[in-house]
Amino acid sequence: MDPIADNPVIQLLRRHRSVRRYTGEPIPAAMLEAVIRAGQGAASSSFIQAYSVVRVTRAAARSAIARAAGNQPWIEQAAEFLVFCADLRRVDAACRRSDAGTLEGWTEHSLAAVVDTALMAQGCLVAAESLGLGGVFIGGLRNDPETVVEQLALPELVAPLFGLCLGWPAEDPQVKPRLPLALILHEDRYRDPAPAAMADYDRVIADYYAARDRNARAGDWTSTTARAMQGKKREHLLPFLRRLGFFRQ
Repeated sequence: MDPIADNPVIQLLRRHRSVRRYTGEPIPAAMLEAVIRAGQGAASSSFIQAYSVVRVTRAAARSAIARAAGNQPWIEQAAEFLVFCADLRRVDAACRRSDAGTLEGWTEHSLAAVVDTALMAQGCLVAAESLGLGGVFIGGLRNDPETVVEQLALPELVAPLFGLCLGWPAEDPQVKPRLPLALILHEDRYRDPAPAAMADYDRVIADYYAARDRNARAGDWTSTTARAMQGKKREHLLPFLRRLGFFRQ
C-alpha cells in the first residue's frame, strides 16, 4: 500500500472542484450538523473560535443575497446556503465578563477571527465532500455586505466574509490544475518564480480552459488572475468592517 497514493484524505483534498449545479435533493439535518461539527474541529487562534455560521433558509433572503453577490443563481438553488462570519461578539463578551475591557478593533483580533473562520469553513467543505456532497464558496457577497447584514440581522462585531452553497452534485467539473509545487514551496528564503515556469503554467491553464466540458473559454492564469483581482477592489469593505468593529486600529 502506498501511504500517499492510497491515502483517502489526500486524494479527497486533491480532487476538490467547485460544484454549482445540484440535483435538488435535500441534505439530511443530521448530515448538515455533522458537517458543521467537523468544521469546528479546525485549529483556532488561542481557542477563541471567533466564527459563526448562518444557515439561510428564507427564499427572500437567499434571493436578495444572490442578487447582491452578482446574480449567482446557485445561491437560491443549493440544498443549503451557509454564510460564514468572523465573530468577535462572544470574545468581547468574555473580555467584559473577565473585567479585561472591551475589544477596540485591533487588527490582530480581526485577523485572528478571519483566519479562524476560513479554517473552520474549509473543514466544513472537506467534510461535506467526503460525504458525496459538492459545494462552492461565495466571495461575491462582499460586493454588497450591507445587504447580507440586513437580511441576516448581523450585529456589531459580526462580519459576513463569504458564503457556501452545498448540495448533491448534478455535474462533475474537471479539477483545475494547481500551481506547481516549485512555485509555492520556498526553502529558507522567498524566491520570485522564473518567467519560464510561469509561462509553462499559463499554457497548462489555457489548455484546461479550452478543454472544459462547461464554460470553455480562452485565457490563462496570468490574465484571469489580473482581471479578477483588479476588478474586485471593493473599496467599501474597510469602512464597512470598521463600522462593525473590525480593523479600527
